[in-house]
Amino acid sequence: MTPAVDIRDVSFAYGDAPVVKDVTLTVERGEFLGLIGPNGSGKTTLLHLMLGLLEPDSGSIDLFGEPVSSFEAGSRIGYVSQQSTNRGGSMPVTVRESVTMGRFAHAGHARLTDEDTTIVESALETVGITDLGDRLLNELSGGQRQRAYIARALASEADLLALDEPTVGVDAESRDSFYRLLDSLNDDGITIILIEHDIGVVTDRASRIACINTELFHHGDTESFVESDALAEAYGATGQVVHHDH
Repeated sequence: MTPAVDIRDVSFAYGDAPVVKDVTLTVERGEFLGLIGPNGSGKTTLLHLMLGLLEPDSGSIDLFGEPVSSFEAGSRIGYVSQQSTNRGGSMPVTVRESVTMGRFAHAGHARLTDEDTTIVESALETVGITDLGDRLLNELSGGQRQRAYIARALASEADLLALDEPTVGVDAESRDSFYRLLDSLNDDGITIILIEHDIGVVTDRASRIACINTELFHHGDTESFVESDALAEAYGATGQVVHHDH
């Protein structure tokens, strides 16, 4: 089976400033990858490269076995950016309408079917927001909005969820509940790539860790990362792992 993401010798710079340098890593299908590094280390840039939102200066990237530059099955990717938690959107759409947008790629120019409606309702139920379906998206809390965005990805039948610090501004209880949801989705076979500033959360949840600070300092299972010197090398004296009770 081809990997979900295959990155080979990728570099990228903004002008003369290198942000990602000679990175090679593979994300297998069904994997939960934690992508960590200090502020300004290139995490978000690398994620954008993986998803085809940026074009590398050198190297190559494949998504599900296809060059990312020509990858057209966008419905297979669910992306939640850093800004999503605090941005409800200016359009007055309900949660259910937002989640239904995830079906448009499958319906094409045809009208949505009863099956599409069933899938939307199932997605709302999976993330636990059926009761919020008729609420306006911009009325929700940050944690509720995150669940709505995840539901839209599920409605589109996404195989990969890419999440860039998805719990910024979310209270602790909602954050714990959100990560339990991610665990459940990963158990169901969905590939997850997570950028999270809380290293303890990442090492508690992810099955593999990629630690970057322009260059890749570690890519492997979580246990080997914790036992390695990669954290100190990438973060200097500022990085430490604090485990949480969930």
